[in-house]
Amino acid sequence: MPPAIDLVLVFDAEQGRALSKQQALDNARRADTQYTRLLTSLRDAGFKVTGRRGEKRGQILVLLWTPPRKLAQLISAQLHDDFLLGLPSSTLPGQVRDFVETPLSAADRIRVVYTHITSLKSEGGLAIIPGVEEWSYLKSILSLHDDEFNKHWISNWTHRVRGIHLPHQELTKIRDEFGEAIAMYFGFLSAYTQSLVIPSALGIIFWFTGRAYSPVYSFLLSLWSLCWVEWWRIQEKALSVRWGTLGSFRTEKRRAQFRGEQGKSNEEPVEQAFPWWKREARVLASVPIILAFSVVLAALLTAIFVFEAFVTQLYRGPLHDYISFAPTVLFIALVPRVLGVYQAFARRLTNWENHAHQSSHDASLTIKTFALSAIVAYLGLALSAFIYVPFGPFLMTHVHNFISKNQENISEKQLFATDVKAQAKIDPSRLQNQMFAYTVTNQVINTLIEVVLPYVLRGINDVRNGKHPISGNGNGNGNGKKKVGFKDNTVDDKEERQFLSEVRRNVSLPEYELFGDYAEMVTQFGYVTLWSTIWPLGPLMALLNNWLELRSDAFKITVHSRRPIPVRVETIGPWLDSMAFISWLSAVTNTALVSLFRPEVSSTSSARFGTALNIPSSPTTLSAFASPFDTYRNLLAPSLLLALAASYGFLLLRGAIRHIMDKAVWKGSEEERMLKRAREEVVKAYLAKVKDEDVMDDVKIAQMAQGAQDGNAGEDGFWSFDEGKAELEQDIKMT
Repeated sequence: MPPAIDLVLVFDAEQGRALSKQQALDNARRADTQYTRLLTSLRDAGFKVTGRRGEKRGQILVLLWTPPRKLAQLISAQLHDDFLLGLPSSTLPGQVRDFVETPLSAADRIRVVYTHITSLKSEGGLAIIPGVEEWSYLKSILSLHDDEFNKHWISNWTHRVRGIHLPHQELTKIRDEFGEAIAMYFGFLSAYTQSLVIPSALGIIFWFTGRAYSPVYSFLLSLWSLCWVEWWRIQEKALSVRWGTLGSFRTEKRRAQFRGEQGKSNEEPVEQAFPWWKREARVLASVPIILAFSVVLAALLTAIFVFEAFVTQLYRGPLHDYISFAPTVLFIALVPRVLGVYQAFARRLTNWENHAHQSSHDASLTIKTFALSAIVAYLGLALSAFIYVPFGPFLMTHVHNFISKNQENISEKQLFATDVKAQAKIDPSRLQNQMFAYTVTNQVINTLIEVVLPYVLRGINDVRNGKHPISGNGNGNGNGKKKVGFKDNTVDDKEERQFLSEVRRNVSLPEYELFGDYAEMVTQFGYVTLWSTIWPLGPLMALLNNWLELRSDAFKITVHSRRPIPVRVETIGPWLDSMAFISWLSAVTNTALVSLFRPEVSSTSSARFGTALNIPSSPTTLSAFASPFDTYRNLLAPSLLLALAASYGFLLLRGAIRHIMDKAVWKGSEEERMLKRAREEVVKAYLAKVKDEDVMDDVKIAQMAQGAQDGNAGEDGFWSFDEGKAELEQDIKMT
């Protein structure tokens, strides 16, 4: 039977660069010193550790296991912190936990051990943190997958959980295995997917009735998005109560990279917290940089958009079919580079902000990153809706006139379309095609990238590294060197080889990050709420995608990623704020879209999902020769005013719905009763403990009682006579 392993610490003595002989010798000595210090620190702290060779030269895998006594100490310390900081738990820090009756979940075990190892020494930890200067050779810390659980989980979700609803029992299983952060994500994904049933049903109805840009559908869509955000705000609170993590941010340990300001107390230097106003000032200082990158990215995307319109509408020269792919090539070549440079700046800015805790650090970085990702996701539709359609005829006509005047200088051959009507013609289905691409094509590609591409990349990497089946020469890496076991007795070479092969496979996997999955869902939420009035089947496509997403994300975690280190959370963090902002923005965009593209009753026409801009009878019909001022005055200005009014109306409606949700969903709920009951049990248990440890023993109580009696001696007559009743009886007789 393979040994139980809590954590694997990946120690890499190779620096990844060419070194001279002397430098290599110095590096090896430093690595040896640091490795010895690592093992000594862990063993002195009470852990059981041993090292094994990794897949590559210089890599050592430090396997760690926590003895029961040490684990009990860590649990007791956690309960002490939870109690002091007010987490909803009925267990007092002094109470002894019976791990037989209430066994510790795998996630809790990994979390308390990992937290103790990586916490600062000032907070009771070992301060063994990958990447810091003191532990420069320590690359990462991971936990091994439980293959039996993974197989059962995937099989269960494939054959039994056929729908989109995840009951609390399923979420509890995920939480016990991977921690609250992963369970919260799957709870969010399941709840969000279930909520998509409403806009999907509405979208089907309005699609088959042929009413795109319907004011009714747009209003109901905005109302749904608002209700969903407020409902989830309560739902995540309910989940955190069930899992005992409400207020868990107060127990979070400080980041090793945090630097407090130095002060003095009794002439001794003392590290203080970083002033809040300095951090806020640094956050504000990063805003101009974010805006500058936003402008650059928006300008780049706009240029690509204009170039695409040019080559698809006007260019008719050689290689037209191939040149039409040029905008896509430019997008792939340039946009990721801009985002990569920005991401580096975003990380530096976030580090400069000097956040004390990892959650606030991650939240700040998430907002910065998602801001530009949203521009990439939504700007194309915004340009099509608010630039291409209203101003397209005017722009195309003037571009055509410019080309016509200079075409003889370019070539005698007609390289550009010359029909004025062709220049003025705007593709009425462009918006629908874009929505289809974003909500169907892109999501299919993302699924393939998440599920299939890792297999391909691992296969290429195996071939490149010349991997081959492990030979039977007595060790796990085929080099015939002696290994050290947890015990002095002889270990089963075959069993250990298989075990170490599985350990190395886990180490070779990339770390799992929730950012990508949350970003994908919040971006999809934006497509549904902001733009599905263009194509009402968008919510249905999102619903179908998310049914698959539930399973593909589970598969990705268990097969293509390292086991996530459990983290206690009580909310999805900045993603909820992002959805709240998108929900508000949906009121603006839907109002503007309905105003711009609303179908006219008089049109019996042509295009099933054509717009008022293409209908001759429409009061908003634009001429190819109309000026931009006429377009703005007749169409955009009224739309902007309506959108502004809708934004204020949304704020009022949000306040009302938040109040109703709180009263209807949270008040009187099972989770509210659980929270109240947990707090009452803590108080009762504490009072019972205080009562048992009362400082006044029976002798002192008896002495006090005797002293009181002596003080009242001879005064029994005073206490036995009462005038009140006689006075009242006299009043009765007099009346």
